[in-house]
Amino acid sequence: MKQKLLYIPLDERPCNAIYPQMMLETNQNCELITPKISILNQKKQAADVDELWKFVFDAAPESQAAILSVEMLIYGGLLPSRLHVLSAETLQARVAKFSELKQQFPKLKLYVSNLIMRTPQYSSSDEEPDYYGTYGAEIFRRSALNDREMREGLNQEERDELATLNEVIPQVHVQDYETRRQVNLTVNQAIIQLVANGVIEFLAIPQDDSAPYGYTARDQRQLVAFIQELRLTRKIQMYPGADEVGATLLARAYNQLLNQVPKVYIATSSLGGQQLLPLYEDRPMGETALAHILACGAIPVNSAEEADFILGYNTPGQVMQESWDQLTAKDVTYASFRHLVFFVQQLQQWHREGKPLAIADCAFANGGELALVELLDEYELLDHVLSYKGWNTNANTLGTTLAAAMFALWQPRTQAITKNVMYHLLEDVCYQAVVRRKITDELLPKLGLNYFDLGTQQTEVLTQIDYDLEQLLTKLCRNSFQNYQLTHLASFSPWNRMFEIGIEFTISNKIENN
Repeated sequence: MKQKLLYIPLDERPCNAIYPQMMLETNQNCELITPKISILNQKKQAADVDELWKFVFDAAPESQAAILSVEMLIYGGLLPSRLHVLSAETLQARVAKFSELKQQFPKLKLYVSNLIMRTPQYSSSDEEPDYYGTYGAEIFRRSALNDREMREGLNQEERDELATLNEVIPQVHVQDYETRRQVNLTVNQAIIQLVANGVIEFLAIPQDDSAPYGYTARDQRQLVAFIQELRLTRKIQMYPGADEVGATLLARAYNQLLNQVPKVYIATSSLGGQQLLPLYEDRPMGETALAHILACGAIPVNSAEEADFILGYNTPGQVMQESWDQLTAKDVTYASFRHLVFFVQQLQQWHREGKPLAIADCAFANGGELALVELLDEYELLDHVLSYKGWNTNANTLGTTLAAAMFALWQPRTQAITKNVMYHLLEDVCYQAVVRRKITDELLPKLGLNYFDLGTQQTEVLTQIDYDLEQLLTKLCRNSFQNYQLTHLASFSPWNRMFEIGIEFTISNKIENN
């Protein structure tokens, strides 16, 4: 019998709405029930929450589990959760919907995610309130200094800096930001209480763009204390991440419905890589890897022999850079503190021994590593991995890599797996690491556009992106996917900006076409 999983994503972007669908298409025994993208939020415009709850209640009778985003079902989406002015009464009524759902369908297992509201370290209003474009970096720095002062104390220079920030940032903006954070923290606590009440089976609390000090760290401490007070640490996990959480919870629901606990062996490309603190996160990479394995409903093991699959975890040498830095300013420790050839040879040997492989390419932030992909191609492994991902943050990549591998591990659809791997080579490596920077530096200035707004010339930009993607994929994958033909490649920009794209294409077996 097919497992039917009801899924309400964090927002409408491909990473939340499309990646999970592609992931489940690799498995013959699963079906995803999810709303059309047209009824989700549109960037900062909130979705119709009442319509979404109607969809949930209508789909519940035929579903074995429900994977639900608090951001979507309470605030109308991820960005609306950072901008809303919802009343306490409205928030309470929407939180109560989770209990109503469980009361009406007691056998439906609820797997829920609820982020700790992020505080970016830079000034931009693209995803935040308007004033964050002017004072964002200062708001973050002020919160970090306040948190450090409370926990450890400040030196005189830091106290002077904090005093200056308190004068520079308009108090009205601080009040607006902190009020909304407190409201969201209250919702976090209400959702945690639903776990204690038996309404929610499992709760994931990812931390988006987290840092060791600041608002996010402060909120984390309060929630950890509340979780421990209620003795819920087995049912609630908190870790760095955000846009991968839907995939993670889908994998957990699938594993628990089938009473299976996949065993994962972590193989890293550098001896010290797991101890590094990655960009945009607050803890060592190895700790985050363990958290994501457990959140997926799997367990880490100490040897490849006992594992169901190998997680090839590509980590930096001594420092993590942005993916585009590998083109012009790659840190020397990517070579001196790693041995990529040995790493890939290990993966090849495990493949020959019949061990399934999944690749989490986390050496760089915001894109995959060209040198790794070229080696995987040279050793003819790209055709044989369960999953390859290398996008955005370390946590984003880990969560989606692991989840995709678990759906592809048993009862797989081979062609769907190949398409999933090719998709992420196109987006994570070709686009994020190379083409995005090239288009931003060379084409956008000629068209009078900027990174955050493609205006009315999106079609011209995307046409060039499509051409560059195909050219680069062909160059990188000389030995891979020889049995498949890629056609009708067309990218799209969900938020009319350069940060992310979606990609549509078809693949067909060349033998079938002859």
